[in-house]
Amino acid sequence: MERRQLEYFVAIVEHGGFTHAARALHVAQPSLSRAITKLEQELGVELFHRVGRNVVLSSAGEVLADRARLVLRDLDAMHAAARSIGEGVVGRVDVAATSSSALEPVTSIIAELHDHHPGVVVSTSAALAAAEVIAMVVQGRCEVGVCGNAERPTGRGLVAHHLRDEEFLLVVPPGGIPGAGTTVTPDQLRGMRFVVMQPATAVRALFDRLAATVGDMTIAAEVGDRSVVLPMVLKGIGAGLMPDGWAGLAQRAGADVYRFSPPERLPQWLVYRRGQLTAATQAFIDTTLARAR
Repeated sequence: MERRQLEYFVAIVEHGGFTHAARALHVAQPSLSRAITKLEQELGVELFHRVGRNVVLSSAGEVLADRARLVLRDLDAMHAAARSIGEGVVGRVDVAATSSSALEPVTSIIAELHDHHPGVVVSTSAALAAAEVIAMVVQGRCEVGVCGNAERPTGRGLVAHHLRDEEFLLVVPPGGIPGAGTTVTPDQLRGMRFVVMQPATAVRALFDRLAATVGDMTIAAEVGDRSVVLPMVLKGIGAGLMPDGWAGLAQRAGADVYRFSPPERLPQWLVYRRGQLTAATQAFIDTTLARAR
């Protein structure tokens, strides 16, 4: 078995077929097909079911997909370890993060990592919810994940470190809430309109819980991209619930920001798989844990 065969196989899985994978890899499709056929012969199993011009992963292919990603990660780790002997810590680390975690702490981690290890490149992959972050790490699509989750994340060989408790804030259009100080109670949300995220996100779960408790909280707009919540708030469409990483940006943009009393918090986690890590991944983890301490 050759590395090239595994790279071709993973590319077909990731891109949804031979044609798109060949285009992404800049190889001829017949060469790609021959490599996969040879791999299937060596393994003695069929990795794809051919359905017309499309392909669907077989049960054996589903098992191999995660393993192939991990093998490629291990090979990258060996290569990076050899390079680091002469060049210091170098390489790339793929990080999965929800949008709030990508803003903070991931942005600060990258800045600090760049100061100490300029040879490390961080590539971030966006996830809608913590479950997606965890799946990306377990499947080997990313080496590290950062997300907010009420419970300690678990999975096959997964390591999880608590980083901090992320605090949720109320962000409202300029002019604020008459008579409010720096904090608000849930009862003060009654009668307000909100710009909310789609279901399955931590922020939406908070809104649904508050709405069920307080009552008379109206959804003015539901969005799939967290980055448009603040512009909608500033346009006066409604208030928004945001993680504390957005506080500075919201205030500089002119919105009014309030903390909840009592505070609304969610544990934030660093997750990665047990086993061989690249020097770049280890540097990211060490930097993250040092900041948390």
